[in-house]
Amino acid sequence: MDPRLVTSVSTTTRPKRAYEVEGQHYYFVSDKEFDKLVVNEEFLEYANVYKHRYGTRREGVNRMLQKGFDVLFDIDWQGARTIKQQALNVVSFFLIPPSLEELKRRLSTRGQDSHRSVEYRMSQAIDELSHYGEFDCVFVNDDLGRVCNLVHTCIERIRRGEQYSAPSFSRTLKDMLKPES
Repeated sequence: MDPRLVTSVSTTTRPKRAYEVEGQHYYFVSDKEFDKLVVNEEFLEYANVYKHRYGTRREGVNRMLQKGFDVLFDIDWQGARTIKQQALNVVSFFLIPPSLEELKRRLSTRGQDSHRSVEYRMSQAIDELSHYGEFDCVFVNDDLGRVCNLVHTCIERIRRGEQYSAPSFSRTLKDMLKPES
């Protein structure tokens, strides 16, 4: 969609799925290799997510920035927080599902996770979603194409030096985060 925008490729300790390509989807490493990368301060950010570790290598991001690209990170709230704390020039986008039921349906039908893994992820969902306030823009991901266009529009406005903003989201997230009676 945008030749000036590249996606960072994370490093993970998660097992590789059948369709995944090393260096395209993730860099797959052992726990020992991940530990070494942490000790050598090679990560811009890293976090434990769903019982595995994920991180973004500093060198790859710096290389893309030096080439004049804007870098899009597909990371969780922990990684986003770490990057923002480093006072880097970033704008953060938080995508939320239209409902918890839809999130569970998506996780179940994509065929990448066991029933147990889906249940674990769902048990973590409310906590994960509660971090939306730490992000600059929040989008309800009810239509991937529409959300991509909204994010791209925000990026274009930022590049032009204009104020960026996301349309306010509906009560969907607030309703999901309400404690059960």
